[in-house]
Amino acid sequence: MNQTRNHFSQDELVAKVRTCLSTSLIREQIPAGTQISTLDCLMSAFGMFTFKFPSMLQFEETYKQDGAFTQNMHNLFKCSAVPYDTTMRERLDAVPSEVVRKCFTSIFALLQRGHLLDNFRFLEKYHLISIDGTGYFSSSSIHCEQCCVKEHKNGSKTYYHQMLSAALVHPDQKVVYPFAPEPILKQDGVEKNDCERNAAKRWLADFRREHPHLPVVIIADGLSSNNPFIKLLQEYNMHYILVCQEKDHKYLLDWFNVADEHDSTSFEINYGKVHGKYKYMLDVPLNESCKTKVNVLRYEETLGEKTTKWMWVTDLEITKNNAHEIMEGGRSRWKIENETFNTLKNQGYNFEHNFGHGYKHLSTTLAHLMLLAFFVDQVLLSVSKSLQSALNKVKRKKYLWEIMRAMLMFFICPSFETLYNTIAHPPNIMNLSNLAQAH
Repeated sequence: MNQTRNHFSQDELVAKVRTCLSTSLIREQIPAGTQISTLDCLMSAFGMFTFKFPSMLQFEETYKQDGAFTQNMHNLFKCSAVPYDTTMRERLDAVPSEVVRKCFTSIFALLQRGHLLDNFRFLEKYHLISIDGTGYFSSSSIHCEQCCVKEHKNGSKTYYHQMLSAALVHPDQKVVYPFAPEPILKQDGVEKNDCERNAAKRWLADFRREHPHLPVVIIADGLSSNNPFIKLLQEYNMHYILVCQEKDHKYLLDWFNVADEHDSTSFEINYGKVHGKYKYMLDVPLNESCKTKVNVLRYEETLGEKTTKWMWVTDLEITKNNAHEIMEGGRSRWKIENETFNTLKNQGYNFEHNFGHGYKHLSTTLAHLMLLAFFVDQVLLSVSKSLQSALNKVKRKKYLWEIMRAMLMFFICPSFETLYNTIAHPPNIMNLSNLAQAH
């Protein structure tokens, strides 16, 4: 086993997060009259998301009950003090989300050095990155400086937060590794296409600066299969597999449909009960007004009486030997929705809950910290035997989070490894009636 894998315990990863946050908080000025540092506020919020507290209020109520909780926050997150919710919100409102960004790149570097990305190889040398936008806050009254605003015909307004997220995915891997998201800002526009496109420009520039040599294939939805976005990917030396909506690419579709056997290639394969039909064509004009040429792949899958069809444009050369793998790569785009957004919304992370909005950065910074906690969980699900054993014991992730929160209140936990091992191998049952009689 590579030596770097020894540093993939949760205790080591949390220590890495704390070091990165501390480095990012250069010359921190602690407000007068408080003993709690901004670093402790960040780590407390990160701890809140690590243990999937449903709200900041419940996190505070658990802290007020004291018991073992304060000591556990010190043991597990090295917090000198844990702030109440008002203090945490006020302090983090002044912290821009960029402070959290370095944590993502540092953990990703660990994955690279530990060769944990080898199983994510696509077409032997690339890595698939799925990108998509999602919303995580909406209100008709609560808003901040970073809120996007939608004005309705009746004069009312809706304030909302969205972000462009990206994750390393692979057709054969259950886990995904998220990158730091890019907030969608007010100036990005009100239309979905404009918002995501402008945020994508910033995300791609930051990603290429942080990972200048990583060979990647970007997979994205039909909003991205346009000339400006493809030119941007080419500028950053990124390959792509983009959904091709037939209604948006009539010119390309005409070329594709009239192509004969000399210009295109078709073949069919049976996968058990599934019948797959492939057709691809190289050097097809993306549209009538530009000179961009793309390769097109269409895949039809029939199971029983149901037939489903997908279509993509790509700059990867398509052959009979790799058409199936490119198809699976294109369909992996859904992992950003299923394995990322749906997990955050439905498996205990409470992604759409308003943990605090603030006036400047609070909502965005908290969203980054939640996604960072999710990133750590994904790494541990791949490498941590103690977490895997605890999860096998209790079966469901949400139940695991509940047990962990309960244990924080009543037991001193010197490490995450001890916490998981205790859940996986619980002590003998204690008869509390004997204890009651003794008192």
